[in-house]
Amino acid sequence: MKKTILVFGFTCGGLLMLFMCVTMFFVKDIGFDKGEIVGYTGMVLAFLLIFFGIRSYRENVGGGTVSFGRAFVVGALIMVIASSCYVLAWEIIYFNSSSMHDFIDKYAAHEVEKLRNSGAGEAAVQAQLQQMKRLKELYENPFINAAMTFLEPLPPGLIMTLLTALILRKRPKPDSSAMNLPVTQVAL
Repeated sequence: MKKTILVFGFTCGGLLMLFMCVTMFFVKDIGFDKGEIVGYTGMVLAFLLIFFGIRSYRENVGGGTVSFGRAFVVGALIMVIASSCYVLAWEIIYFNSSSMHDFIDKYAAHEVEKLRNSGAGEAAVQAQLQQMKRLKELYENPFINAAMTFLEPLPPGLIMTLLTALILRKRPKPDSSAMNLPVTQVAL
């Protein structure tokens, strides 16, 4: 079980890291809203490996069967490893890249502009600015930054894990010789 989880977890994590780095590189060109769509699409694509990981576990470790609970645990562990890789990549990029350390400032400006374009009043804009200022303060703490970043891949990862566990669960077939059913003849 460990090998399956580690192989698929780190492979999925590598893909998450790659997709995040590519998205962050192009976010200034495509904008935050499209960047979010591209980012979550990349997460869903990477989390497809949860399906293959659970299927591999079912076929190679479970002898062709796996319960929903066991499939969910395998998928959740793959997701946790992959999400941890994602968080690690973000922490390295955010705290070591001068172009990304002002990410929150750029995001705040985007959110305020979006709020102004929607016709919100100055009080709402000021409230948004205060909220973004607080977010920036929180993001400077690496532990809070990591926790908040871990929440990004959590929803698509959990959904993929639940769906995959439901789809791939397979109970063992009952052994007919062990059932000791009486044999009857039917005359036509």
